Parts: sequence; C-alpha cells; structure tokens
Amino acid sequence: VKVQFMAYRRSALMEERLADNRDRILRAARSLIARGGFREASINAVSAKAGLSTGAIYRYFPSKTELFVKVLQAAVDHECAILTGIIEEQHPSHAQALQAAVESFSNRALEGPHLAYAFIAEPVDPAVEGHRIECRQQFSNVFKKVVQRGVAAGEFPPQSVDVAAACIVGAFTEALIRPVASSQKSSVSNKRLVKEIVQFCARAVSGSVPT
Repeated sequence: VKVQFMAYRRSALMEERLADNRDRILRAARSLIARGGFREASINAVSAKAGLSTGAIYRYFPSKTELFVKVLQAAVDHECAILTGIIEEQHPSHAQALQAAVESFSNRALEGPHLAYAFIAEPVDPAVEGHRIECRQQFSNVFKKVVQRGVAAGEFPPQSVDVAAACIVGAFTEALIRPVASSQKSSVSNKRLVKEIVQFCARAVSGSVPT
C-alpha cells in the first residue's frame, strides 16, 4: 500500500501573519530601546509591548542578542537610506552635501538620545557590539561616496577616501556619545554642538570650512 504525503505549504494568510508578528516584535523592541536603551528591552517587556507571549518571541528570535542585532540592522539600513538620499540631492558643492548629511544624522541622534546611545556606545553583548562595528562600515560606505566625488572634482585634496570616510563617522559618533548619554537637554547647546561637528568634518576632508 502506497501512502502519499502532501508537502506542507504555508498559506499566503499564514505567511502574512508570521511576517506581521515578526514586525510587531521588531517595532516593540525598537520602541523600548528608544525609551531607555537596550536595558529597557527585556524579552518580557518586548512580549508585553508586542502583545505576544515570550514563547512567541523566541520562535522568531532564538535569543535576545539576535533580536537586538535585527533591530540594530533595520535602524542602520533606514539611517543609511536617509543619508544617501541627502547626499544624492542637488547641493552647491560636495562639501555642502557632506555637511548636510552629518548635520542631519547629528540632529536625529540628539532628538532620540536613548536610541542613538544604544546604537553607538551602550555596553552590550559582544555579538551585538561586533555587529555594531560592521554597521559603522555601512555608514563609512555612504560617506565614502561624497568624499570620492569631492576628490574627483578637485574640491577636496587627494586623500584615502576609505580612511577619510571612516574618520568622519568616527568623529561625529564619538562627539555624540556624551551628549546622548546625558539626561540633560539644551536646544542651544545641541545646536552649537551640531555646528561644531559639521565644521570639523568639513575641515577634515577639505582643509577649510566652506561657506
């Protein structure tokens, strides 16, 4: 007697439900991190925020580390898309494109300090820290484009675009660590800080601050 087994196939509705649950978990985790950093996003807190059981969380993300990595990657992808869009806009010069991107990132970091601190420097599991380092390379790749264009146009002096891009990212992230880690907020001091960061990055690649 031959017994035929039909391969199990998930219906489109089931696939949609699974994807929706996964997105709910990621949104919940990001919301909690934005409220108080990685320490705020325990599995219990994420499950309560997402309206799912802790068991359901682990079905989608085997560990809290994997969940944090996915949240971090999604946020960095989104941020890089924003920065790329700014750089690709029409600007009077490549230096001004660079400044606009650095200013945009810095302002968003200061507006969401808990999230920024978590993604820049909050003490975290080594696996998440390792991924955080990889994400910095993504940011460097974005800024590498504008430095390459500036050098090719003769606007920036000849230089290693890889080193320049890495130094730009290192400069503005390092300058933002202390402000985003602090609970004190000042729109005046933040505005001054962003201006100083932008001017430093411009000087670093061009040797001067373009008007």
